Amino acid sequence: MTKAPFVVIAEFDVEPARLDDFLAVARDDAAHSVADEPGCRQFEVIVLEGSSTVVFYEVYDDRAAFDAHLETPHLARFRDAFPALIRAEQRVRFGVLRGA
Repeated sequence: MTKAPFVVIAEFDVEPARLDDFLAVARDDAAHSVADEPGCRQFEVIVLEGSSTVVFYEVYDDRAAFDAHLETPHLARFRDAFPALIRAEQRVRFGVLRGA
């Protein structure tokens, strides 16, 4: 039986005036994750309607693929940039994708 894909959901309350800056660094991380990481299946950057809340929806082959993501240069760039752009970061949530 194939393992269910590993899902990561991260949520950020972004300073409204810095939303474009945040989206630029978020999209860099997302694009490099999908392009450069064989275990990253999907990485969506979602802005919730009528707000400056941004949600990441990430899908990896498994937890090991996500753990590899944590060591990448593009995530390091994001981690360096985002604290100055947000009001708060919610607890990251993990799950599995069923029906895949």
